[in-house]
Amino acid sequence: MTTDTAPAKRPIDKKALLAKYIAERDKRLRDDGNDQYLEIKGRLAHYLDDPYTARVEREPKTDHVTFMFIGGGFAGLVTGARLAEAGIKDVRIVEKGGDFGGTWYWNRYPGAQCDTASMIYMPLLEETGHMPTEKYAHAPEILEQCQRIGRQYGLYDNALFHTEIKSLTWDEATHRWIVETDRGDRFTATYIGVGTGPLHVPKLPGIPGIESFKGHSFHTSRWDYDYTGGDPKGGLMEKLADKRVAIIGTGATSVQAVPHLAKACGKLYVVQRTPSSVDVRANAPIDPDWFKQIATPGWQQRWLENFTENQAGGGAEEDLVQDGWTDLSRRIRARIMTLPPDQRTPMNMLAAYEDSDFEKMEEIRARAESIVSDKDTAEKLKAWYRQLCKRPCFHDAYLQAFNNPSTTLIDTDGKGVERITETGLVVGGVEYEVDCIIYASGFEVGTEFTRRAGFDLTGVDGLKLSEAWAEGMRSKHGLHVHGFPNAFFVQPTQGANLISNVPHNLTDSGRTIATIVKHAQDKGFDRIEVTKEAQDAWVALLLTGMGRMIGAPDCTPGYYNNEGKDPGPAAKYAVGYPAGATAYFKYIDAWRKSGEFEGLAFS
Repeated sequence: MTTDTAPAKRPIDKKALLAKYIAERDKRLRDDGNDQYLEIKGRLAHYLDDPYTARVEREPKTDHVTFMFIGGGFAGLVTGARLAEAGIKDVRIVEKGGDFGGTWYWNRYPGAQCDTASMIYMPLLEETGHMPTEKYAHAPEILEQCQRIGRQYGLYDNALFHTEIKSLTWDEATHRWIVETDRGDRFTATYIGVGTGPLHVPKLPGIPGIESFKGHSFHTSRWDYDYTGGDPKGGLMEKLADKRVAIIGTGATSVQAVPHLAKACGKLYVVQRTPSSVDVRANAPIDPDWFKQIATPGWQQRWLENFTENQAGGGAEEDLVQDGWTDLSRRIRARIMTLPPDQRTPMNMLAAYEDSDFEKMEEIRARAESIVSDKDTAEKLKAWYRQLCKRPCFHDAYLQAFNNPSTTLIDTDGKGVERITETGLVVGGVEYEVDCIIYASGFEVGTEFTRRAGFDLTGVDGLKLSEAWAEGMRSKHGLHVHGFPNAFFVQPTQGANLISNVPHNLTDSGRTIATIVKHAQDKGFDRIEVTKEAQDAWVALLLTGMGRMIGAPDCTPGYYNNEGKDPGPAAKYAVGYPAGATAYFKYIDAWRKSGEFEGLAFS
């Protein structure tokens, strides 16, 4: 059978399932953890070349701006937009890519699309008047939205593209940051924002012989359409018709790219260590008439809040988004509500969560069985772990691609590729000759912040950020760090920590930053710093929560759980507001509106 209908439910043997989960995890455990991946530098540096935009030479900047933001992705764009709305238009965004977009500038691989619904994923839809074309927009449309924001808010005027920060130094005498870049710039900024994102530094698998391959190769974040043919909008990659291609990795990127490669390649090998869980996507065009009815003032904020309430906050009366993320939450709540009130203990609620997860994952495994014709391949595509052990995937063509006779799954049984030769790759002692190797090996996550960012910050009295965070992140709201005045860190950790829809965190932080900076300017202040007491109190509050909710030790290794290695004591600080994301957004909104900005010192 190759249908995508709901398979019949089977009885669940919890004990056997847990044993299977552990057995599959153990196959992937390695002593080297994150060190199994290669940092792209030196002779591998060509994997970072920008294939999309030519670098334009310019004179170094030696001027002053009110606000400088590092990163031209969603974080920089929404912060710049909110600052512009507040009347602060002297904003400079510094971006290593050739245009705005961040992740969506680099990820142009075929089939790339958001995996949370467009209506809540794409920022500032209401402000720009854009209606997403489909429930899950593809990469070109998301990149166009980034460019639209840049144009509408005048953010191109001061932007520096193909530029990387080398140093940031606080000057206490002038209350300014001194900014130096790799292009000879040395300018100052009253305020700085850091929004480099968690997934922007590509990594390669540390496979012996990786430099010996004489065919063509590239990383998915630098897709080579000159070699493959086609385009980011889904055009057939006609140049692969006579090519043997291997794609190494079966995470979220590969799940989206494989169906397009399967249509194009003469022979496609999909090289897998651990399968992704692939649930129904059910993508569809958005009906303009329906959109007109729902797009009343404040619509996107309502959708953001509704998704968060359903997925991470205890539930709302309705589910506007209705996707795979909210499905599991709905199941858990329904199961909990069947318990008598006096039995809704933490232990019983955790059991309800586990039962719902077992049920959901059994459905996902049965889906592979019902779609993929070859029984052995279907079995190898089953994910044996809890749904949130790895980034959940949703797709309506990935599993089907393995029914194409030109597509072969090379399952390495958790071991990975043994070595790469001049002409191909070796798995289980068998060499597969190929013309092209595509690395869908993801991005650095568990490495030090300063390594991923490419710079350190030097704050008050010469304090380095790497020193301040040597034993773990310390902040208030994830935005403010004591010892680093006028600096804002835009990311989810120690704030809402809503991982299922990161843009909600970013858009909310942009609003907070603009409110604070506008207040400082109106009152004649030029120095803002969180007090040590306020920062310590916030961190202490965070540690009263349940701790990290994804990537448990019994999960199969991946970036969610630091490749199965103990992340060390610093990891306990990688958490969010104890009462949950919905409660945090309500708290921070009241904090902003109070005008008191409790915990910050203005001077």
